[in-house]
Amino acid sequence: MTMARIHCHQIAPVIGNRAANQAKAVTAIAASASHGADIIVLPELVLSGYMFESSEEVRSLAVSPGDAVFAEWADAAGDASLVVGGFPELGEDGGLYNSAAILDRHGIIAVYRKVHLWDKEKLYFTPGVQAPPVIDTPAGRIGILVCYDLEFPEMTRGIALGGADLIAAPTNWPYEPRPDGEGPPAVTIARAAARVSRIPIACCDRSGNERGQVWNQGTSIIDSEGFVVASASDADGVATAEIDVMASRDKTVSPLCDAFGDRRPDVYTQMNQLTAEFGSTVYPRLIARRLAT
Repeated sequence: MTMARIHCHQIAPVIGNRAANQAKAVTAIAASASHGADIIVLPELVLSGYMFESSEEVRSLAVSPGDAVFAEWADAAGDASLVVGGFPELGEDGGLYNSAAILDRHGIIAVYRKVHLWDKEKLYFTPGVQAPPVIDTPAGRIGILVCYDLEFPEMTRGIALGGADLIAAPTNWPYEPRPDGEGPPAVTIARAAARVSRIPIACCDRSGNERGQVWNQGTSIIDSEGFVVASASDADGVATAEIDVMASRDKTVSPLCDAFGDRRPDVYTQMNQLTAEFGSTVYPRLIARRLAT
């Protein structure tokens, strides 16, 4: 049994104010490190805010992985904590990416560029082309996804098959109207993903009102059964939980069922062939029809 203390900080970044956002991030990291957190998760694009008005605004806020802001995160993390947080990345190729970094006291271990861009993100960012990393750490094997990535079962299942014990997911979930008594649909999706792959997911959402946009404030730590074991109690709250991350390596559902052992890759290959055929014929026509209306 390996218990990992997870803290997810539901921060409200200030659009365009990198200095203020960095101060909030460093304060959050230091606070959690002082309370013995093994894994600290911050929201998507915590350094910049989200509701951009132009590519020029994004570029003015973007940083490279070698920027001093991450050295400050590492110092705040101390000797025992890992940090996962989102930032607008200025790539070596000059491109802009919606990225997340994982780091420890020595600095950045890996950077993941969000593959699935949501809505107006497509106007400013280039989608990532690399599979998400799975990092072997003292707190278990951690995989990283960002927000909208969670809505694609191929990503969550793939990262679980890649050996992850936990998925850390910085998010910015725009508020979605819903019936009374219902939680955010994004959390429901994350819960389903956790359950079908028997893997815990730490989702760190944001709060605040940014240029008229409010947020789900759906920060949730979800166990491998798909149950929310911790959430942020207020707008700027912290979700905290201890998770036995190694337990997710056992995919047994019942004596005769196993989430991975019951997979049928032979059938999935056939389905992929059908999907490729559909995508090459029907989908372009659907897109063309949409653009014409």
